Amino acid sequence: MTAPAFDISSLHAFYRNGGRAEDVIQAVFDRLADVNDPGIFISTADKSDLLAKAAGLGAFDVSAKPLWGIPFAVKDNIDVVGMPTTAACPDYAYTPDKDATVVARLKEAGAIVIGKTNLDQFATGLVGVRSPYPIPRNAIDPKLVPGGSSSGSAVATAQGIVSFALGTDTAGSGRVPAGLNNIVGLKPSLGALSTTGVIPACRTLDCVSVFALTVDDAWLVFSAAAGPDETDAYSRDFGRPELAALPPALKVGVPARADLRFFGDQAMAEAYDHTLDELASMGHAIKELPFADFYKVADLLYEGAWVAERYAAVKEFFDTKEASFHPLTRKIYGSAKMLSATDAFRGLYTLQAYRKQLAPILASVDLLCVPTAPRHFTVAELEAEPIRENSRLGSYTNFVNLLDMCGIAVPCGMRRDGLPSSVTLLACAGKDGLTAALARKLQQKNAIPLGATNWRLPKPAPLSIATQEQLIDLVVVGAHLSGMGLNHQLTSRNARFLRNGKTSSAYRLYDLQGQLPSKPGLIRTGNMRGGEIDVEIWQLSPAAFGSFVAEIPAPLGIGTIELSDGSSAKGFLVEAAAIETSLDITSFGGWRHYLNSQSAVAREPLET
Repeated sequence: MTAPAFDISSLHAFYRNGGRAEDVIQAVFDRLADVNDPGIFISTADKSDLLAKAAGLGAFDVSAKPLWGIPFAVKDNIDVVGMPTTAACPDYAYTPDKDATVVARLKEAGAIVIGKTNLDQFATGLVGVRSPYPIPRNAIDPKLVPGGSSSGSAVATAQGIVSFALGTDTAGSGRVPAGLNNIVGLKPSLGALSTTGVIPACRTLDCVSVFALTVDDAWLVFSAAAGPDETDAYSRDFGRPELAALPPALKVGVPARADLRFFGDQAMAEAYDHTLDELASMGHAIKELPFADFYKVADLLYEGAWVAERYAAVKEFFDTKEASFHPLTRKIYGSAKMLSATDAFRGLYTLQAYRKQLAPILASVDLLCVPTAPRHFTVAELEAEPIRENSRLGSYTNFVNLLDMCGIAVPCGMRRDGLPSSVTLLACAGKDGLTAALARKLQQKNAIPLGATNWRLPKPAPLSIATQEQLIDLVVVGAHLSGMGLNHQLTSRNARFLRNGKTSSAYRLYDLQGQLPSKPGLIRTGNMRGGEIDVEIWQLSPAAFGSFVAEIPAPLGIGTIELSDGSSAKGFLVEAAAIETSLDITSFGGWRHYLNSQSAVAREPLET
């Protein structure tokens, strides 16, 4: 049986229909030979060993092993037992006797490691060419840089050699190469994936990232590997990752027009504008934000504290074998010797000041949408300006980990010149599910072939609504709707959007007078004729629900609302006295429709 496309849903279908994992392993090596790019892997596992592991998986069972028989690659700064870890520095090489935590968890889920991939040495760079080994070729156009530092992992995934690959991300290494090779790059919240068994770049900022062909695949891998690890001092418990429904109206922050950086790549600028138009057409509000301070945070990454942190990670080796380093890597690490503790603390103080300045800006939106990279660079351009072009590639990535944000790079179609377009969705730590949910919609909307292959985007997997604890459904009808002024009172409590809905026809809706911000009032009609009103159903933990209800001012309160599908849930109702002087807006069918009608009236020219 011929192996199918390597997205996980296609492989699962192949296995359900009797396909063998051994056939998939054979397909991996066939594809590796067809691509014929010696720069992708620094080392690969023995084929006979892999076939034996495939044969020993047992019966296909994704409930027990969600990644059963799925081939993957590992960036060569992450330990895989029995395989050399080099960090793209042969003199540094060692053979670990234990898997990195994230690798161990993926193996337990049934995934099979194919090999270790090339990288910018010691994960220092965004270009993918700072390696003593042959350089991976960009999967879309070999004249272009592949992006780094996780170059081999991105190219292996984009070429369809593996289903997914692990990278690392400190300054954008899990996003830039994804964008330049037309694949998904998931950079989780710091600490969500263990970094035990990962050679540090900046220990306080490093995270393991996931390259995949689809958002669903990246999320499945993330879910299988995520969780706290007592062996990692920087591990954090964000709860079980959950990719839930996307709220229908988000506030999406974007760089102000004057602050955008494309460095002369007009095609990239046009592609980014097209994606923003798509987001607006999906019902999301685009909000321009001043971006100068984000760029200033990005500049900090290769100054003071964080250069010293890179040096500290390999100090003994650098001090004794400096000649083993790539010339550009040596220059960066060597500069740390001139830094003092005073320089480091100054950097930390500066960062904290920027965090405080940027906090209200980030709080004003649900997430950010930025270009993954400002432009494509050719290998020739990089050779002419190796430092400058590397820095430019990090324009929209270097600040992310410093500000404790999560992100996901997602393909958004092809530019007019045939090169891939990509945006990255960013949010505050712990909101990985929100960024992934919107990325999923964007990938589905564009539905272009996966990576450098001709494989089609598969149908989206059904979303799971399982939860770790009993959540309380809450019906919202007005200012707490997604995209509205008080929605933050839900999202700040980690409320989860569940679905859109309608009330039964037993309700009427009023525009309440004297409310700031403007609010509607929903009331059960009794013997009066009512109408079905559009609502959103959100979910809150019992503790969050309690604190939320405590903030509700008169004349609003919480009661039980009957929905059009026969179900009921707690939700907003208004006191009868409040509607006596209020405008009945039931005929509009919902608060959002009413506000839109008011905006339309305001835009109409006055008659003269």
